[in-house]
Amino acid sequence: MQRIVSVVPSQTELLHALGLEREVVGITKFCVHPAEWFQTKLRIGGTKTLNLEKIAALEPDLIIGNKEENEREQIEWLSARFPVWISDIYTLEDALDMIVQVGDLCGRPTQAALLHAQIREAFAALDAGVRGQAPLRVAYYIWRKPFMVAARHTFIEDMLGRAGFENVFGHLERYPEVLREDLEMANPDIILLSSEPFPFSEKHVAEFQDICPSARVEIVDGEMFSWYGNRLLKSAAYFLELRQKLKP
Repeated sequence: MQRIVSVVPSQTELLHALGLEREVVGITKFCVHPAEWFQTKLRIGGTKTLNLEKIAALEPDLIIGNKEENEREQIEWLSARFPVWISDIYTLEDALDMIVQVGDLCGRPTQAALLHAQIREAFAALDAGVRGQAPLRVAYYIWRKPFMVAARHTFIEDMLGRAGFENVFGHLERYPEVLREDLEMANPDIILLSSEPFPFSEKHVAEFQDICPSARVEIVDGEMFSWYGNRLLKSAAYFLELRQKLKP
C-alpha cells in the first residue's frame, strides 16, 4: 500500500474522491476538505511552510504538490529524498489531465476516468448555458491591503472566461497589486470579492462600492474558482447560477 503525502488542498480533496483513505498519511493545515481528514490526518505544516522533518518521518512513497502553491526550495529538498509529483495548473484542461495522472499514479485510473468525464459533462452544460450571452466585465479580488487581483495566466482567469466573464485586469500578469485608481479606470460592471485566500465578506462590500458606485459587488466562493480537483464538479453549476444572478 502506498504512503501518500498531499501538500495541496484541492488535490487532497481529489485523493479523497478517488478513495485513498488508507493511503494518504499526511496533509497540510489548509487541507480543510474533507472535514474528517482535516480532523484525523497528520498535518505537516502549511503549503508554503512545510514541516520537512515531519514529512520525512512519514517515509512517504509519493508526495503530491503543485508548482504555484508550494515553495521550490522545499520541494527540491523533498525530491532529493522521496518520489515527488508536481502539477502545474492554468486551465480546465490542465486540471483534467492532472486528475487522470493522479489516478494513474495512485492506482485509481477507473475512478479518475469517471471523474474526468463527469467534470467535462458539467462544463459542457455551463458552456451551453452562457453561450450567446455578452460577457460581463469583472474584477476578481483575492487580497486586501494591498489590493490584489487574479489576472492572466491563472486558473481563476480560465474559470472566469468559462463562466461568461471578461476580466478587466486580464492584460496584467498573474496576481498583480492594483491601486484604487486602477479599479476606477477599469470601471468593471461587477466586482467579485473572493472568500479566499483573503476572507472577503459583506463588511468589505461598501469599500469597493465607494470606489465604483455603478458596479455590482458580489462575495463569491473562492474554492469554486481556484480548487482544481473534484471540486470542479460543483464549480460549473455554481458559475452558471452566479452568471444568471448577475446578468443585467
